[in-house]
Amino acid sequence: MVRRGGLIGMAMIGAALLGACVSPTQQEVSKAAPVYNVSRAEARLASVKRRVEPVAERHCRRSTPQGTNCDFRISVDPKADARANAYQSVDGGGWPQIVFAAALIAGAKNEDELAFVMSHEAAHHIAGHLGRKRRDAATGAMIVGVLASLAGASADTLDSAIDIGAQIGARSYSKDYEIEADRMGTIIAHEAGYDPVRGAEYFRRIPDPGNAFLGTHPPNALRIDVVRETAAGL
Repeated sequence: MVRRGGLIGMAMIGAALLGACVSPTQQEVSKAAPVYNVSRAEARLASVKRRVEPVAERHCRRSTPQGTNCDFRISVDPKADARANAYQSVDGGGWPQIVFAAALIAGAKNEDELAFVMSHEAAHHIAGHLGRKRRDAATGAMIVGVLASLAGASADTLDSAIDIGAQIGARSYSKDYEIEADRMGTIIAHEAGYDPVRGAEYFRRIPDPGNAFLGTHPPNALRIDVVRETAAGL
């Protein structure tokens, strides 16, 4: 039987994994990139936001269950020193959030890169990846917890096993979700009038995660190929 404390631990780990987002841009960009304050970052992002958000909203309303909130709130992280990253989340009121760090905006070479990242993050919401990762985490926690319980694990060991199971579960399909968001993001960026292939060049300037076991992101080269393949069919 799964203990209440274990379930709380599982939920905390699941939230941490999801909070880090399933972004293509979690790694640091070059330290040679210019430094932007929040106001400058917001100004550079504004035109991309005006073009991408309505396209993303249209896809969301067409592809998600009735009642899904598709009114994206796109903003810049108020912490000017936040590392180069972008992530998607849903706030307590159910509003889908896309947040950019100023460092990522400063490191982008062109609007195509910003548009692709924004479209990718919107695709995560449209595809329901946050909910799917939570279910993956819950399934992993349950399976490992049951196995540990059958093996006679102590209470503390059972809690640890449940937490590990949640981590494994949350990561099991993470790469697939990234590829799915890359494909949909390519379509959204294209329809917004941007070049997603040029936008995906951003992957060439961030560290390559490789094809690590239970890694959260697929190899950069694979992602570029996926974008090229998807764009070729548009």
